Amino acid sequence: MTRLRRLGTALGAAAATAYGGTILLSPSFSSNDHGSQLTAFQHKIHNPDAVLPSRQVQQSSLTGSTSSNPLDILVIGGGATGTGVALDAATRGLRVGLVEREDFSSGTSSRSTKLIHGGVRYLEKAVFKLDYGQLKLVFHALEERKQVIDNAPHLCNALPCMTPCFDWFEVVYFWIGLKMYDLVAGARLLHLSRYYSTKESIELFPTLATEGNGRSLRGTVVYYDGQMNDARLNVGLACTAALAGAAVMNHAEVVSLLKDDVGERIIGARIRDNLTGKEFDTYAKVIVNAAGPFCDSVRKMADKNVRDVICPSSGVHIILPDYYSPEGMGLIVPKTKDGRVVFMLPWLGRTVAGTTDSNTAITFLPEPHEDEIQFILDAISDYLNVKVRRSDVLSAWSGIRPLATDPSAKNTESISRDHVVFEDHPGLVTITGGKWTTYRSMAEDAVNVAIKAGKLTPTGECVTNNLRIVGGEGWDPASFTVLTQQYVRMKLTHGGKVVPGVMDTASAKHLSHAYGTLGERVAAIAQNENLGKRLAHGYPFLEAEVAYCARHEYCESAIDFIARRSRLAFLDTDAARRALPRVIQLLAAEHKWDKSRQKEELQKAKDFLETFKSSKNAQFYDGKHN
Repeated sequence: MTRLRRLGTALGAAAATAYGGTILLSPSFSSNDHGSQLTAFQHKIHNPDAVLPSRQVQQSSLTGSTSSNPLDILVIGGGATGTGVALDAATRGLRVGLVEREDFSSGTSSRSTKLIHGGVRYLEKAVFKLDYGQLKLVFHALEERKQVIDNAPHLCNALPCMTPCFDWFEVVYFWIGLKMYDLVAGARLLHLSRYYSTKESIELFPTLATEGNGRSLRGTVVYYDGQMNDARLNVGLACTAALAGAAVMNHAEVVSLLKDDVGERIIGARIRDNLTGKEFDTYAKVIVNAAGPFCDSVRKMADKNVRDVICPSSGVHIILPDYYSPEGMGLIVPKTKDGRVVFMLPWLGRTVAGTTDSNTAITFLPEPHEDEIQFILDAISDYLNVKVRRSDVLSAWSGIRPLATDPSAKNTESISRDHVVFEDHPGLVTITGGKWTTYRSMAEDAVNVAIKAGKLTPTGECVTNNLRIVGGEGWDPASFTVLTQQYVRMKLTHGGKVVPGVMDTASAKHLSHAYGTLGERVAAIAQNENLGKRLAHGYPFLEAEVAYCARHEYCESAIDFIARRSRLAFLDTDAARRALPRVIQLLAAEHKWDKSRQKEELQKAKDFLETFKSSKNAQFYDGKHN
């Protein structure tokens, strides 16, 4: 698909971005039409009186479609790309449904590096290999990076990243390379990169080692990329799509695809509600397959003989205490002993560390291997002056990135770092590959292909470029002060007594960043319903959030809350385990669970947490992993 994109204001030029050779032309709209369309949806999504449709209402919208009155688009997959497609299509005036087997962001999209980046490594390849394709990737990702941050300001921020240099050649090499990165970003630059002396570097990053492997630190080069709370952003996209008119439903699994009478075109899907076990049919003119690593499984429902396009790649991450990295400064080592990148970044009051991808098999709940965790610990220890201990690992997880090959390519040698969109079976459009940073434009491309494939007639053009997600409109970094000044955290003690608690800065900042302008609604629940107690010692998550998420964010299970609505499972596995009984008690009150369901929820959540390898649930035998 060829689309015109701005390829960096600094270069003052535009270039065509090619994806597979088909030219798609969007309908022509005047700028006034576009502006009024955007304004209408902004008002609809950010209206203070807007109420998210209930799960039952969403299911009725899906079951209400028929072969004679189908939806325009049914999206399979509730990750970043799938929810992005649903939001894009709904804001073009199309009738849209979305189903997700587990929960929004339950797979790859919640297990990312948390970076919104242009891809410094791709720029290096573009320069040294004279690869224009890699350069286009960087241009495009840097353009989208700024849009993601602008559209979800409460969940995203600019983050300075420090690259240590141990000889003067590295200083010059990295300085020139990162100045090129600044240049390519152009008007969408977050902040200028710069060199810091060894003394200045240690002041900024006190745990950075000045000596190591017989080398002395010559200084550092600091550049900026974006950082996000990935699962919260994904859930926000799903809720925004629902407010825009899409029927989104989590815990709804596609069990088969429906074909027309001659068996040539896909016209819908058989869906099972995994909460009740009941099945129903949903009809649509086009199905968009955005199932991430499981895209091939969906494609094989249409044709069991199709060639796989997914090349799964695993990324392992660990969480360490906050003292490993200073607040507001990350550390990125471009090349370790085995050639991989290692990073260490502050995230939600802790430190996340990890590596780039390695080959893996597709599994629903990937687990990090002990040798991968140890590799990260060993790699970062070379650059720190503190002892790096396995016992400091609060949580560790693995995510599968669905790298893709183009199904129309004659060989599979070139695995694309970009995304691919194709219709290899009538009525089934697949979108895969790419990365979190470019989810919005991936969704735009997929909807463009779906419109052509289904001969759909949207009433407007794509407006997601400037559409803030729910909670983002009117938010600013000082919004938390309203919460500290206007609300108290009323808490119910074990003896049944209600006691007031201060809405402290940590809790207020957390609510403001996690929920944006809707943080006041959560604070009101904490105050008015005596749910101001913290769920886990040392973490700002409040009991009120469980009630709010159950009512307004489609939080249907204990795992939904500890992993995606809050990030407790990712930040501290053992703290999440301790919070479980109270989380389940609160959800039971909201969803009317009986004792049997509560027991089942507890066991499922404990099993889930076993896949997060904190220091306490790692298995050792004679000092070695068993």
